[in-house]
Amino acid sequence: MDLRPRPSELLARARSDLRVGLPVVLAGHGERVLIAAAETLTPDRLGALADLGAVHLAITARRAETLKARAYDHDLARLPLPEGCDAAWVHAIADPEGDLRNPMKGPLFARREGDAALSRLGIALAKSAELLPSVLVVPAPAVTPELTELQANTAGPLLTDAQHFAPLVSARLPVRTSAHGRLHVFRPNAGGVEHYAFEVGRPDRAAPVLARLHSACFTGDVLGSLKCDCGPQLQAALAQMGREGAGVLLYLNQEGRGIGLANKMRAYSLQDQGFDTVEANHRLGFEDDERDFRIGSDILKSMGFNAVRLLTNNPAKIDMMRAQGVEVTERVALRVGETDENAAYLATKIAKSGHLP
Repeated sequence: MDLRPRPSELLARARSDLRVGLPVVLAGHGERVLIAAAETLTPDRLGALADLGAVHLAITARRAETLKARAYDHDLARLPLPEGCDAAWVHAIADPEGDLRNPMKGPLFARREGDAALSRLGIALAKSAELLPSVLVVPAPAVTPELTELQANTAGPLLTDAQHFAPLVSARLPVRTSAHGRLHVFRPNAGGVEHYAFEVGRPDRAAPVLARLHSACFTGDVLGSLKCDCGPQLQAALAQMGREGAGVLLYLNQEGRGIGLANKMRAYSLQDQGFDTVEANHRLGFEDDERDFRIGSDILKSMGFNAVRLLTNNPAKIDMMRAQGVEVTERVALRVGETDENAAYLATKIAKSGHLP
């Protein structure tokens, strides 16, 4: 029996390593490098990396735009570390929290030569670990027996291809809006977080089901935050399913549009500085929306649903469903939860993210 870790298990290990500050080996495209997350970098680790050779800091084009650095690699920029820089400088480049207090960080010069593929993979790995999308990259030593090593040709597809989800367990769960509820837990085959489907009643698999793709929102769903409309949307969707006697609510663990709760709080802090929700994401180095809505279509199909009446104001969810082979027979508007606190946020979603009013 082969007890060696599979590629998906190595990927899970690599995420954990980056989160605690350990470097990870990436191999492929004719080279082999160490990457370390800028967010969890310590001064001693920076010194150890610098002893190995020329280190560069890979940041996304979104973050590079904020810093006025050239993204010669189109979607990212590779910044050689300047002589004598310390871990605080690296953190300041990766994290925009202090940008307005200390705007002068350059001039920043980006690399043009060499292949950026492993730097790109490193950023994708940091994103999947819900870290700031910024990694240090340095040539790896010949022997690295105690470090997790990923092969680009296997790790890359695991990070970008649609995952498949297996049903883990389900049980009856009566709730306030429906006594006839059942919660299904789904676990991805390639590791990562679990996602949930709450089934109301006994929906007919041969007919379009009333469905909602709801991304986890700890602040809104649990704490009742006034900065978003997530909590009211969740309750309104469940209430409508209860009234109709059938429906499926997919609760997807993609907090903060897929950037994680810590980065979402960083974005909130930037919003307090005057940036809107899209601008805040860009300053952090993320896209407007980092969620993977393919998860929802995969779970629905695994439950036997091929057509939906979709509760949403987001056309991207409709487009994704149709692209993945799930028919959307009707868009059901979900207009609830506007407050004085979130009015600007909702307006930005309409103006910049294409949401329907």
